[in-house]
Order: sequence, then structure tokens, then C-alpha cells
Amino acid sequence: MAAAISAAISIPSSNSLSLQTKTSLIISPDRISFKKVYNNGNGGGIRVGSIRAQVTTTEAAPAAAKVEKVSKKQEEGVIVNKFKPKNPYTGRCLLNTKITGDDAPGETWHMVFTTEGEIPYREGQSVGVIPDGIDKNGKPHKLRLYSIASSALGDFGDSKTVSLCVKRLVYTNDQGEIVKGVCSNFLCDLKPGAEVKLTGPVGKEMLMPKDPNATVVMLATGTGIAPFRSFLWKMFFEKHEDYKFTGLAWLFLGVPTSSSLLYKEEFEKMQEKNPENFKLDFAVSREQTNDKGEKMYIQTRMAQYAEQLWELLKKDNTFIYMCGLKGMEKGIDDIMVSLAAKEGIDWVEYKRTLKKAGQWNVEVY
Repeated sequence: MAAAISAAISIPSSNSLSLQTKTSLIISPDRISFKKVYNNGNGGGIRVGSIRAQVTTTEAAPAAAKVEKVSKKQEEGVIVNKFKPKNPYTGRCLLNTKITGDDAPGETWHMVFTTEGEIPYREGQSVGVIPDGIDKNGKPHKLRLYSIASSALGDFGDSKTVSLCVKRLVYTNDQGEIVKGVCSNFLCDLKPGAEVKLTGPVGKEMLMPKDPNATVVMLATGTGIAPFRSFLWKMFFEKHEDYKFTGLAWLFLGVPTSSSLLYKEEFEKMQEKNPENFKLDFAVSREQTNDKGEKMYIQTRMAQYAEQLWELLKKDNTFIYMCGLKGMEKGIDDIMVSLAAKEGIDWVEYKRTLKKAGQWNVEVY
């Protein structure tokens, strides 16, 4: 149906008199007609003019509806990069304690910093740390990223702290000199009350699944345990009005010695209280072996549950999270390749599908 539009406009005439003009516009699918009526306002005659315009229209093909990807992770409201290197947040060390045994190959420390709620992180995110001092070129040290080891509520449950799990880096270089990692040693040496410059939060790769009934398989080596401690605290140590975990959490933690097992007592307590929802497996490479006498690395331990893990991976609510040393992913791929092949599935392609769906998440270094 055609639509009519009327409007009053002013058009100056050649004798500078203002003419009141009424314009009627009739719109039809293929034609536009303008009819103008001029009145000089002085009782003179009325002139009628008509303008016609032929319009050719071409129907545009309807635009394809944009399919918005719905994330399976808890991404709503996630904040990133609130604090950047040029304007870091200055927190204060509340606690710094060594959590590995004296005979462990290397020291790992658990530390808690104040945030006063100013760094609104989520489980699975990271923060940057800018160590004090300057580098060999006289410039401030660059930041290092660390996975957050506490839930969003923090170790004290008030959402005003953030915790890290840091291994002190000390090694001997090719010249026989002892080299200390700048940031790790800065952090491990911090005393309560000391200030620390923080950036972030950053990252969305390792965010928890939305589905509280999901199966969450967590694979960690060493300090790669950090994000999973945050997951597990939320799942089993805390109560939330909008979240109650009812699925299966399965943690594999690989370390060189039993004195290097991180947060062991916490995890064992969780398992004791939630035996139906939490499975816990350690792989201690220098102390344990499999039936073939091979060292018990994390992939070696996983191989003992290969069929069960493969069945879980075929479900659309199973999520794999991997954090730690880079080499661990290949060992796990080696397990899955043969299992997938038995069912005529290309593991590389299948893993790509899992990644696209947010079900295969890796943060290695």
C-alpha cells in the first residue's frame, strides 16, 4: 500500500518573497510523485507544479542471519586489562610461604596479595607482576604473567585478595654461572607488608565451563596447578547462590617427587568430602613407575585410564584443561591418536573440533 507524507517548507522566490509550499509525496513500489502548491501569501494566484520521477528498484537478497557463537564458558561480565603496565595496581603481600619440602628439586611458594576488590578476576585468568628494580639497560623490568591460584573470592573469601603459586627459578648457564629468574625470585623473597605492582586480569582461554554438571578433566604439571586450585575451591570449598557443581572433576597432577606435590592436603580433603564428584591422580616421575617399569609422567598415569577418558571426550559436556610444561600436550596426543583411530576418527581433526567448541583448553610454557 502506498504511503502519503506531507511537509511544509520555505523556498525563496526570484523576488525574494517567501513562499509557503506544501508538498505531497506519494510512494509506491516503482514510482514517486511530487505535487507542489505555491501560494505567494498576498492573495495572488496559486501555481501548481508537478514533478514525477521514475524509480527502478531491485530487491536485495535478504542478508544471512548472523549466528552468534554461544560460549560454553563463564565469560559473561569478564574483565580484562583493567590495569596495564603504565598504570599497575599496587598491592601488598599478606602471606608468602614455601609449599614444597626441603628435599624437593626447587622451591615453590604460595603467596597472597591485597587487591581490595580492584582486580575483578575470574577463575582461570592470570595477572601480570612487574618486579622492582631495573634491567641491564637501566629500564624497568617487564611484567611476567602468572596464573591465578585462588578462586574469585580469594583465599580469605572476601574478594579482596589474589593468590599466586610461583616456583623460584635458579639455574646454571653454559658459562657455569648461577642465574636467578628476576620475577620469580622477587616474588619468592617478598615479605609480608611489601608492595607489588600488578596488572590485568587477562585471559579467557582457561575460564570454567558454565554447565555445573560438566565433566572437567584438569591436567597439570608443577605450578600449572594454579588455575585448577581456583576451579576446585569454587567447586568444593565454597557456596554460591548461582553455582553448585554437580558434575565430575578429575585432576591429574604431575611432579618429580612426592615432596613437590602442591596443595596435596587440600585436594585430598576435597576428595574425601566429595568422592562422587572428584577424582584425584598424582604422577610422581622419580618415585613411581607403571607396569612396564616406565617413569610415571602425567601422560603415563593418564594412559592407565585411556579408554575411560576417551569415552568422556566423546561427550559434549566434557572439558579438558591443560596447564604446565609444553611437552605434556604431545604425550597426551599420543594416547588419544590410537584410541580415536580404533573408531575411525582422526584425532587431530577431532581435537580441532573440541577446541572450537571450547572443550580443549591449553596454557603451556
